[in-house]
Amino acid sequence: MSQQSQGGAPSVPVLLATHLVLVVTTLAVLYPVLWVLKMALTPSQAFSMDPMPFPTEVSFQNFSEVIGTKAADGSWLFGRQLLNSLFVSAVTSALGITLACSAGYAMSRWAFPGRDVGMSMFLVTQMFPGVVMAIPLYILLDEAGLLNSMLGLALVYSTTAVPFSTWNLKGYFDTIPVELEEAALMDGASRWMTFTRIILPLARPALVVTALFSFMTAWNEFILAATFMSDERAFTLPVVLQSYVGDFGTEWGRFAAGSIIVSLPVMLLFFALQRYLVEGLTAGSVKG
Repeated sequence: MSQQSQGGAPSVPVLLATHLVLVVTTLAVLYPVLWVLKMALTPSQAFSMDPMPFPTEVSFQNFSEVIGTKAADGSWLFGRQLLNSLFVSAVTSALGITLACSAGYAMSRWAFPGRDVGMSMFLVTQMFPGVVMAIPLYILLDEAGLLNSMLGLALVYSTTAVPFSTWNLKGYFDTIPVELEEAALMDGASRWMTFTRIILPLARPALVVTALFSFMTAWNEFILAATFMSDERAFTLPVVLQSYVGDFGTEWGRFAAGSIIVSLPVMLLFFALQRYLVEGLTAGSVKG
């Protein structure tokens, strides 16, 4: 007997097997998330060995304790640290996009000596983790007086954001027909006008995707932030999470609650920019 009905649609056994596989896969993917949510909602700092991913007692105590963290002077410490992460991530994205737009456009439109070598060097910088440059970057920030500075940390993150953004935008600019610019130039538009009023609006999906990835990289980075920041008022949220892991024990409830809180801004950005993400990631895959 055929696995498909006469009309070509899958048979009932095939549909059941497909949905069963999808359900099992979904549960496997969601299980770690549910486990973290369970620890966050359980009013205990112990690590539970119960395999059930649902809490037996629901409490928002861990969330309130994480959000309500105060400094020694009584100020709202968590709010300050949240603003630190937002500032560093936003400045990193802005610097990366601003510098990479012109660099990527030049790499895409003009064949000048050193272009291919420059692009290759940009790619080489992405092959090494940021921790490799931790010591020289620390010395530079110390000499510039930018240790424990949000601006200094943003500049450090920009050193990796700019090469990535340039590569990403250069590939998108290659998909935009040059004839659009030639037509605008013949109509009297300047090169700057064609770049700002034609190229950048057309590249909006790529700009959004690139900015989002730069934001996420800066938002989640831990090693350099922990190295360059010694004042708790200058900590970013990943460093705050690490503070719940001690030498003699881990505050699992607060750690889980903090992990969820740290993930929320990125999740909201993904949902808000979902349309641009689909357009930007599939751009250039089909050419007419």
